[in-house]
Formats: sequence, C-alpha cells, structure tokens
Amino acid sequence: MNERRLKLFFTVGRVFSPVYSLLMRLRAWLYRHDCLRRRKMLVPVISVGNLTMGGTGKTPLVMYVVRQLQKLDYRPAILSRGYGRRRKAIAEGHTDGRAARTEMGPTSRGRCRQTPLLVADYDQLLLGPETAGDEPALLARTLPGVPVLVGSKRVASGCYAVDNLAADCLVLDDGFQHLAMIRDLDLALFSARDLPFLARVFPGGPLREPWSALARANALIITGVDEENRQEVIRFRHFLHNQFPATPCFVGQYRPIGLLVGDQSKTTPLARGRNRSWYGFAGIAKPESFRQTLQRENFMVAGFRAFADHHSYTAADYQELITAAQAQGAGGLITTEKDLVKIIPFADEYPLWALRVELFMEEAFDDFLRNFLRISH
Repeated sequence: MNERRLKLFFTVGRVFSPVYSLLMRLRAWLYRHDCLRRRKMLVPVISVGNLTMGGTGKTPLVMYVVRQLQKLDYRPAILSRGYGRRRKAIAEGHTDGRAARTEMGPTSRGRCRQTPLLVADYDQLLLGPETAGDEPALLARTLPGVPVLVGSKRVASGCYAVDNLAADCLVLDDGFQHLAMIRDLDLALFSARDLPFLARVFPGGPLREPWSALARANALIITGVDEENRQEVIRFRHFLHNQFPATPCFVGQYRPIGLLVGDQSKTTPLARGRNRSWYGFAGIAKPESFRQTLQRENFMVAGFRAFADHHSYTAADYQELITAAQAQGAGGLITTEKDLVKIIPFADEYPLWALRVELFMEEAFDDFLRNFLRISH
C-alpha cells in the first residue's frame, strides 16, 4: 500500500481506532491477570519487538543481541513466527524431516505438542526462505551455529529449543505482542526514519497497541539514527521520557560493512562495488531507505525497483530485473541481504550482489544487556 493510500486508510479508520485500542488493552489485561495462559521458560527470554507496524530494525537487533550473548558464552536460540512463508510448501513436503515432524519434549510445566520448523540447528541450515520465511532464513544464514525455530506457537518452539537443543537463552523475534510467553527482557523498537509522534492505534494509525503498552517494556530502542534525523530522534527521546521516565531509551545506527557476491557467505569490501553502475531493488518495509543507503555510500545507482515487504520472488521477477538493469546500462543487480536469500535460487551468471548492513548500538545498551544477564543467570 503506497503512502497516499495508507494515509487515506488511516483517515477512514480513525472511527474504529478506539474499538481496536480497547480490545488490545483488554487482551493485555487478561494476560496480565492470568485469565489467558502464559508460560514461563526455564531459561532467560529476551523479546525484540515494536509498537508500530512496519519495519523498525527488529531483525538486525536480534542479530546484535545474539552476538552479544555468544560473546558471553550463552547458547541462544531464535524463535520466530516466520511471517511471509508459504505454508503450502510444508504440506507439499518441501521441508526437512527433522524440521517438519518434531514432538516437543517435557518442561517443568508439562508437555508441548506443537510442531515448530527447525530452520537451522547448531550444525547446518535446514530450510530456505520459501518454507521458513525470509527473516528466519536470513537469521540462520547470517548467524551460523545458532538454532532458528519457526512456529505460530512460540512456547512450543521454546520448549523444543531448551529440551532438545540445550539452548540456555531464547530470543523472540517480533515478540512484543506475543504475551503467551513470559519474557525476562522486553525491548520495544522504533525506526528513526519514521518516528510516530502522537500516532493513533490501528486502523486509525500505525500503532499495534496503545502507547500505554510501552509500560511493559524494559527498554526502548530507536534504530537507524544518522545525522539527518538526529534532531528528530532527540525530540522523540524526550517525548518517550515524558511518558515513561523510568524506562531507559537507547539508540543504534546502521553501518554498511561489506558486500555479498551471489551465494557466497564471505564479505567483500565495499570499495569493490563502487567501480560499476548498479540496478538496485528491495522488498522491505521501507525500500527507499535502501536506495538512500546506496547513494550515501557512493554507489552508482542507474535504476531502482521497490517491491512489497516480504515479496516472494519468482524467476520472472529476476529476468525482469535483469532486463531493466540492462536497459539502464547497469553492470549488475544489488539488493539487501533479506532479498538475496529469496532471489538467489533464480540467479545465473549475471552479477547479483547484496549490501551487508549491521546495527551498531551505543555502549550503554551493551552494559544494560550484560547487567540483565548477570542478574538473570
């Protein structure tokens, strides 16, 4: 949905916003007072999520948190719902047997009988993006040796990770609204490129829940901070502090660290990509931000195509991109890591590269995370 249509949708939906807000408040109240069942895991649970719809940098922060856990000798596992995956691929048998038929082991609170998909274990990548979803597949590819599990019942995924994979810490990807699992640390994210000052609750605005839901967050995080938006970020931090003065707020910035060539996992220096003209494309929440990143890094962008978030690429898409690139005189295609894992099956000899970007958090956040782990251990 383009920006103009989305604005019209929110305008029409304002009349229903109080109703949705009330329902979300009621849902949270029922969980908080144990009217709806919540499960406590045997290990620390860290949730990375957001209050708004759309991209806020959850996946990069999950990667960052997992790497910090590994530095402290934890064996983390990532639990994801796998948004955007093609469920019929599972029914057609396009999955690994270990991932598709797994019975949950025992926990201190009984048995979990759901069947999550094991996207990756400690040794290997087991599933691709069509079955697992683009973000879980990206996490598994980028974090080798870290189990990634997909399932709508993340309590079941957590049971399996602890009982069968010996995980000693669980990281929930997009877990702020997943209240069925008790979390020890709740991180709520905002994107510096789209700060929701005084935004309304869906369908009258982009908020998944009322602002009051942030009271259950242990920390607030603003991602994608740069020189262009820094003043707005300062204003938004004041806005959050006025409403939640006891909740710390941290910031992080994205930094391109290299290039991926085709399906190679080794990073190539950025300088290698600056000596040719590129045709860029992206199917992320804010594709224009990727084009801007390329331009800031002095890449020559001859043309660009934006796809919808979580777009499932086809061979026809790939051929259309090559045709467009050649028409613009580009010497290759360049995209995001998230898009690369989905389009690489269709790649041929035509140059296909991806920009590898990482999130870097301020040192205060690292101290905050280490202190939490020290207390919870």
